[in-house]
Amino acid sequence: MVPALALAFIAVALVPACAPATRSPSLAGLDTAGARAGARYVRSNITRDDYAGSAACGACHADVVARWRASPMHRMTRDIGPAVAQAPFAGASLSFKGDTLRLAMRAGRPVMELTTKTGEQHAYLVKRVIGGRYREDFAGVEVPFAGASTQEVGDPRHELILPVSYVYEGQELRPKGYSVMVGERPGLHAGGVWNETCVFCHNTVPWLDTALGAMAGPRAPGYQGVMVDRTLPAERRWSVRVRDEKALQMAVGREVGFVSGGATSAVPPRVTEAARAGVVALRESFQAQHFVEEGIGCESCHGGSREHVDNPHVLPSFAARAPFLTYAPGQGEGDGEVDPGGAPAQNRVCARCHQVLFSRYPYTWEGGLRRGGAQAPGGSSITSGEARDLLLSNCGRALTCTTCHDPHGADDPARLSALATPAGNHVCTTCHAPLASAPALARHAHHDPNGAGGSCIACHMPQKNTGLGYALTRYHRLGSPIATERVERDRPLECALCHADASVRKLVGDIQRLWGKTYDAQALQRLYGDLDRNALLATVQDGRAHEQIAAATALSNRGIKAATPEVAHFVASSAFPLARRWGLKAVERLVGHPCPVDIDGVPSDVAAGLARCDPGLARSGAARNEGRNAAPSSAPSSSTSDSDDD
Repeated sequence: MVPALALAFIAVALVPACAPATRSPSLAGLDTAGARAGARYVRSNITRDDYAGSAACGACHADVVARWRASPMHRMTRDIGPAVAQAPFAGASLSFKGDTLRLAMRAGRPVMELTTKTGEQHAYLVKRVIGGRYREDFAGVEVPFAGASTQEVGDPRHELILPVSYVYEGQELRPKGYSVMVGERPGLHAGGVWNETCVFCHNTVPWLDTALGAMAGPRAPGYQGVMVDRTLPAERRWSVRVRDEKALQMAVGREVGFVSGGATSAVPPRVTEAARAGVVALRESFQAQHFVEEGIGCESCHGGSREHVDNPHVLPSFAARAPFLTYAPGQGEGDGEVDPGGAPAQNRVCARCHQVLFSRYPYTWEGGLRRGGAQAPGGSSITSGEARDLLLSNCGRALTCTTCHDPHGADDPARLSALATPAGNHVCTTCHAPLASAPALARHAHHDPNGAGGSCIACHMPQKNTGLGYALTRYHRLGSPIATERVERDRPLECALCHADASVRKLVGDIQRLWGKTYDAQALQRLYGDLDRNALLATVQDGRAHEQIAAATALSNRGIKAATPEVAHFVASSAFPLARRWGLKAVERLVGHPCPVDIDGVPSDVAAGLARCDPGLARSGAARNEGRNAAPSSAPSSSTSDSDDD
């Protein structure tokens, strides 16, 4: 069943005929199952020829397209121009480990000028802005350092990912890559070729391009496209099944020819070999002019819709469709034809990009490992893995991302906040009807059904993930905070995120008493040691970096000032720059004022800066583990490539 609030997302797909250009169709009260019954869907929506472009959608869906064009999602990639970037290209600068980068203008065009501690000098002409909801990243080409020239140096087809991000929170410049859990970097650098790395998720490209890696086998070369299934347990994976190898060969040959600037190219006949040929061509030759559309267009979600444009009675499909292949569930989720408008197909659309575990950081929630082999990874601990996390939960078979999120514009913060109160429980009780009454909810939750603990989302989607705006975001692997894998494998106990003053023993005892659960005492002791320790504070002291971020932020949000010295020690000693930034924000909330500390300095300097900020933080430099000069085994090695982080 598709929940009622999901109707907004399938509005365009279910309109039986073109509406007037001045009016978008309303679907209030539409029986979606009845609308889909007997519907005729596009036969193919994955090859380049299947795409019509968002401009073609505007003829019938003018107001929806207008809202979408103004949304941050659509504007994920923009050519640089007046008023496109918010970053201060008027002399702002960033110093980082002896390197200095300055933002400037040359002949009305933005540039970044980099001088390294060794005396190297580079200048880069900014050509594109990437992102725009929480921060801006940039891509560009090298130009002469001296003078006012913007003459491009080197191969203009290889646009580099530039060394800094501009973060709207605090209006600050930050080294590129430090939005995720990477290790120390020696300095600022332009790293990674933009059109060889991150372009498929930030722009509209044919679905076939993103699927080639899944068909190319386990040792396929890396490229811009990746599908979510490799990071899911086997029972949650879908697979690409080729029905006509010759037709696939021809489709790949046409795409390879297109990006290579020629006619249809000859590619090998076998599926894996044809797909590998496509991967290599896309990696080496794909350029901006090969987008179906710059930024995220209508067909990024609705699939190639040329047939629908030609005949509105033929409906777009969220599921990938072609005469020569299917993308369908494996044994765990049932075989057979996928409902083109159903929740699993819709969520797979979002998971094409919102699947990211991010960086080489090895750990996930549920005590999993990013590359777990036989041990399937748990959920992501940072923003942009939300759709994958929803696929990990049973709710992802009925609930859609758009039940809560506006698919065609920026989310209304007030509406999202309301969903996290008892008033928002109707989203969950659409399926879980027996819990709709206050008495039933009280028995289920053991909290006041009208209070904060009476919100389904508060407990089943806890705020413990690292958002891009220094606010914890909700964990989208819907599940129970008292599930064994969460209690025995993760720190902190999710109940502690609200009950910040409670010990491990108190929280576990309450869970066992109220819900009749039992847990492995040795597993809990391995996590916390003394069970009489405060659950959040113990996590800050001994947890993994993603756990420490959640615990330190929760302590600061709850105003537990006694934790301030330990949070400050976490700032000084963490091996992860992102964790130090989050820890510093927590310290500032706890002490009530900004702390101008260079958190990328050596630990002793960071500790000294914290002590100057507040005398009570003087003991933050008392190393418990020699700080981050001896990086823990969980820390990834320094990397000069952004291709696997943010």
